[in-house]
Amino acid sequence: MKKLRFGLFENAQTNDSGTSTWRHPDSERHNFDRLDYWVKIARICEDAKLDFLFLADAWGWADVKGTRPDISTTEGLDLPRLDPAIVGAALIGATERLGIVMTGSTLLEQPYAFARRMQTLDHLSNGRIGWNVVTTGTAETAVAAFGVPMVAHDERYNMADDFMSLVYKLFEGAWERDALERNKQGRYADPAKVHRIAHDGPYFRSHGFGNTAYSPQGTPVLFQAGSSDRGKQFGGKHGECIFLGGGSIEKLAGQVKAIRDEAEANGRDPNSIKLMSAFSCVVAPTEAEARAKHQAILDAQTPDVAVASYAWFTGLDLSSYDPATKMSALHTELSQTQVARFGDKTVGDVLKDWHAHGVRTNPFVGTPEQIADIMCEMADGADLDGFLFTPLIQPTSTLDFVEQVMPVLRARGVAASDYEGESLRERLVGTESPILSPDHPGASHRQLQ
Repeated sequence: MKKLRFGLFENAQTNDSGTSTWRHPDSERHNFDRLDYWVKIARICEDAKLDFLFLADAWGWADVKGTRPDISTTEGLDLPRLDPAIVGAALIGATERLGIVMTGSTLLEQPYAFARRMQTLDHLSNGRIGWNVVTTGTAETAVAAFGVPMVAHDERYNMADDFMSLVYKLFEGAWERDALERNKQGRYADPAKVHRIAHDGPYFRSHGFGNTAYSPQGTPVLFQAGSSDRGKQFGGKHGECIFLGGGSIEKLAGQVKAIRDEAEANGRDPNSIKLMSAFSCVVAPTEAEARAKHQAILDAQTPDVAVASYAWFTGLDLSSYDPATKMSALHTELSQTQVARFGDKTVGDVLKDWHAHGVRTNPFVGTPEQIADIMCEMADGADLDGFLFTPLIQPTSTLDFVEQVMPVLRARGVAASDYEGESLRERLVGTESPILSPDHPGASHRQLQ
C-alpha cells in the first residue's frame, strides 16, 4: 500500500463546517483571533509530521430570505473571521517544515495582486505554500459585499481558467528561476531573464512585469475541491491535490477515477494528482469511550443552526421546502457539492442530522486500531493518496488523532515518520524539484520570453 499524506483542515473563525461546536468545554476555537491559538495548532501539526495546515475561507455569510438569521451571530456561525493569508504569514516564522495552504478566490481576488501575495509567502517560507483555488461557493452574499455582479456556477469556472492563465504567466513566465544574481561586484538581476507579460483574456487583462521574482516553488502547490462536473474538469486540468468530501468507498473511487481521467485528457500523468478525502473521527481507547465522547460533542451543539448553516453554503432555505422533497430536485448556483452529496435523501433527512456534522460527513467513531483500519480500507479501495483530517473539537480532536491513530498508521508503514523533501510540492506531490511538473499546463509558461 502507498504511503499516505495528511493535512489538517482549519478555518479562521469560531466555528467551521456549519456547526456550533465552540460550546464544547474542550474547544478553543473561540480564540481563533489570537496568534497563540494558531501557533499551538501549527506546532501540533509539525510535531506530528503532518504535511500541511489547510486554512479554509469564505467571503459570504448565511442569508435566509434576504435576512441574516440572528442565530448566525449568536453562535458565531459564519462571522467574524480572519484573512487566511495573514494567519498563514504569521505561522511561517513559527514553523520550519509544515506546509501552509491558504484559500484564495478567483471570483473576488485581483490576479496581479494575488500573485504577488502568494509569491511573497512562498519566498518567506522557503517553498512551503499551497493555494486552495476556489470560485467562491458563498458567492451570492459575497458579490453583494464586493459590489460586483453575480456569476453563475459554471461560468465561475470559466473565469477561474482565465485567472489561472494570467497567474501562470506571473508565477512562471515573468522572471526566470535564475534571474537574480545578487552579485555586488556585478549585477543584482539579469535583464535578459526578466520578461514583460501580456494577457488579454475574457475576464482579466494585465500588461507589464511581475512584481515579485520567481519563488522557490514558482507556482504554489495547487489545491482544489470542486466535485461538480465542471469542478472536476477544472481540477483535472489545474489541480495537484484534490480534496474529496468523503462518502462510501465506491463513491470515492468513482470520483478519483473521474478526476484522474480528466488529468489524462489534459495531457497529464493521472497519478500526478494527489486525491485526498476529508476525514473526521472520534477516537478513544475503547469503543464505549469513543461513543460517549461523540455524544458529548453532539450534546454541546445547537440544532437550530442547521437552516442558517445550510443557507450559508448553498443559498437554499431548507425550511421553505416540504420535508419530503428530494435533495436531487434542488438547484443552486452556489455550492453544488452540498446538494449533490445527499443524492436522493429528503430535505427532512438533511435537516435532521445536519447539525451533527455540517458540511462534513459523519465522523467515524472507534478505537485507534479501528480508525486506522477504516482509513487503510478507504485508501486502498478508492485509490486515495491521503486524508484531510477535519477535527470536530480543536485542539482535542487533532491531538487524539495524531497521538492515537497516527502511531498505528506509522507502524503499518502507511504514514511517514519524518518530513521527506524540502518543499511542499516535493513532499506532497512527489516531484523531483520544487517546481511544477513539466506536464502541468502552468509549466508551459516558463517558455514565454
